Amino acid sequence: MKITDYLKNNIIYLDGGMGTLLQEQGLRPGELPERWNLTHPEVIQRIHRDYFEAGSHVVNTNTFGANRLKFSAEELEDIVKAAIANARAALAESHGKQLKWVALDIGPTGRMLKPYGDLDFEDAVSVFAETIKLGAKYGADLIFIETMNDSYETKAALLAAKENCDLPVFVSNAFGEDGKLMTGADPSAMVALLEGMGADAIGVNCSLGPKALVGVVEEYLKYASVPIILKPNAGLPKVINGKTVYDVLPEEFAMGVADLVHRGVRIAGGCCGTTPAYIAATIKASADAVPAKIEKKNITCVSSYTHSVVFGESPVLIGERINPTGKKLFKEALKAHDIDYILKEGITQQEKGAHILDVNVGLPDIDEVKMLKEAICELQGIINLPLQIDTSNAMAMEVALRRYNGKAMINSVNGKQESMDAVFPLAKKYGGLVVALTLDENGIPDKAEGRLAIARRILAQAEKYGIEKKDIIFDPLAMTISADGHAAKETMRAVGLIKNELGCHTSLGVSNVSFGLPGRDMVNGTFFALALGQGLSAAIMNPYSQEMMKAYHTYRALAGLDDNCTDYIAFAESMPQTVASPTPEKIGTTPSKDEFGSELQKAIAKGLKEQAAELTEKMLGTTAPLAIVQDEIIPALNVVGVGFENKTVYLPQLLMSAEAAKSAFEVIKSKMSGEKATDKCAFVIATVKGDIHDIGKNIVKLILENYGFPVTDLGRDVAPEAVVEETIRLHAPIVGLSALMTTTVPAMEETIKQLRQNAPWCKIVVGGAVLNQEYADAIGADKYAKDAMETVRYAEEINRGLKGANNDF
Repeated sequence: MKITDYLKNNIIYLDGGMGTLLQEQGLRPGELPERWNLTHPEVIQRIHRDYFEAGSHVVNTNTFGANRLKFSAEELEDIVKAAIANARAALAESHGKQLKWVALDIGPTGRMLKPYGDLDFEDAVSVFAETIKLGAKYGADLIFIETMNDSYETKAALLAAKENCDLPVFVSNAFGEDGKLMTGADPSAMVALLEGMGADAIGVNCSLGPKALVGVVEEYLKYASVPIILKPNAGLPKVINGKTVYDVLPEEFAMGVADLVHRGVRIAGGCCGTTPAYIAATIKASADAVPAKIEKKNITCVSSYTHSVVFGESPVLIGERINPTGKKLFKEALKAHDIDYILKEGITQQEKGAHILDVNVGLPDIDEVKMLKEAICELQGIINLPLQIDTSNAMAMEVALRRYNGKAMINSVNGKQESMDAVFPLAKKYGGLVVALTLDENGIPDKAEGRLAIARRILAQAEKYGIEKKDIIFDPLAMTISADGHAAKETMRAVGLIKNELGCHTSLGVSNVSFGLPGRDMVNGTFFALALGQGLSAAIMNPYSQEMMKAYHTYRALAGLDDNCTDYIAFAESMPQTVASPTPEKIGTTPSKDEFGSELQKAIAKGLKEQAAELTEKMLGTTAPLAIVQDEIIPALNVVGVGFENKTVYLPQLLMSAEAAKSAFEVIKSKMSGEKATDKCAFVIATVKGDIHDIGKNIVKLILENYGFPVTDLGRDVAPEAVVEETIRLHAPIVGLSALMTTTVPAMEETIKQLRQNAPWCKIVVGGAVLNQEYADAIGADKYAKDAMETVRYAEEINRGLKGANNDF
């Protein structure tokens, strides 16, 4: 039986941890566990068999890190073939009567994707595709993508699975204590992305114990219309008598997981620290659970890499400014390939209150396919708002959707068959909320009933492509009242009919209604308010318009959508007493200081690399280089760093800010003729032996360098002796060690031991997903840092101490 058929009416139990069990069997520090499929097949088969005997329906192959970034093509094929054979042998030898399946386990690459890292999105897809094709070739029953802590890499893996096999695909992400992925995505964002792309089951694994993941699981249950997965750790790791153990025992673990199974989780198992005993206890504790019905939530939403925007809860504002229509300066910027102009337009619209940004770069004399891809990638690199991809070019649309980090809004389709045949397949493959214009081969109907009829036909055609009603939002088309005095009335009627008869959401390009009239803002604002009263869900609008924002805030207050009128009061108090309409072409061309001390500080904080370099070059004419570092760059980084620590800024924003600061630093260095830009102490950093995951290390390195620390990066899979040698050579006062996997923590402990023996002066800071303060203490580290900014704060503290000691001397 296919696992997806069984899942319709049953609870499925997975296996538990692999790495900790292999360590018990003699896996050495730094040794790659995937090779044990070839060198110790009897051990792998016994572990799989024990899980089947405990009651698991599914075992994951020992291929978590099996990819061509670690192994040659030949060895990779041998490993995947052997891994599946080992699982199949265990299945055949097991005595349990339950139905059983073998899942190809796919873990993260260990590299961060561009623009935050060095791995291109398509290269990531290719890496995953190679392993997935081998899994399908050698007989896996399903693909299990797990422990992903970045939404973009998750998309790359899922896309690779969908394009290279026809097996069911389960996807599970690793959330932190803040309920978000490392790069900022909350559960609603992941549900929107993964459901949109057609994952068969989605959920949560690793990171924390069952109790700590309750909030994340509840969010999945709230938003998802597919089965939910739960694979927690056995709590947090600690070292007792030199052995790694976890602080949640099988019975407590089982009760925590069983509680969530009773509340709707349909696929349950364990991750780090769990064993067959944990799975057996979980199955026993949830034996009386009735499989929860998988209900369609019918949530209309889009998402970015951090969050979703849901339609129907409150009016949604879609910023219209990234569009060359009627904008001379924007056209000139596109022709000149001025990406910073586009980015500043996006930033300013976000600051003005837009929830989504429309992105249209179509001009006859530019390469729209290339330009739209670049604009989408650059915008999502520094702005966390969802994007509306606006193009009539199907090729440009596909390239942009493929690279988009979330569930995009797709603008647009219409009632013409050729339009639907071009756009709906893209929406089905990549996911998205499709804007459907109520026009067809005969044009735009004059009456609302005609537009409603087109909407019905669009829905019927969408259903043939497997696209649900919730993923269509209709634009009943605002027509200019200067040409037809009844145009606005019919558009508003169409909004009401589509909402009440079809149960669908609507969006309008509001400013079309006033074309050809003076005082357009007044007409637009009033029309917007009237349309909201008819049930309008969203508007493509100019967020710089005071009249539009007045209508938005007053409507929300009057409709009971603004608790205590808080947002309205803040908006009203922010308005100048005398309001002059802004000149649209001039807004957004330069950043204002706002809460920042200067334009340079804002450019750095917002991640505008080119502008940061230009402003630094200009400032060097009147300001000393070191003064720029201390008074401009470091304060800007501190603003972002504090935001990151307070969870108001996410990792991608922190990294792009660091890249902008790096651009400014490069300009300063070029002017200093050998003079040191900072007086910070040396910092040696490495990912420990056997671990090729260097995302965390690279983030720490980048942030440290931008705070002025000279960092020596020894790379990944670094032997203890190499760390010691470099620390002695530099007489470095600080060493940073990173590890992602439980199987490589012993290598970290050995490195610390050798540093203590040979470089006793240095302080050692450690970090990684499997670590905590207690674990760090047990292996002899001086400091556990939960993130890059905590490492920076610790390094600053050490550096101040060294400077103080030198001054005393």
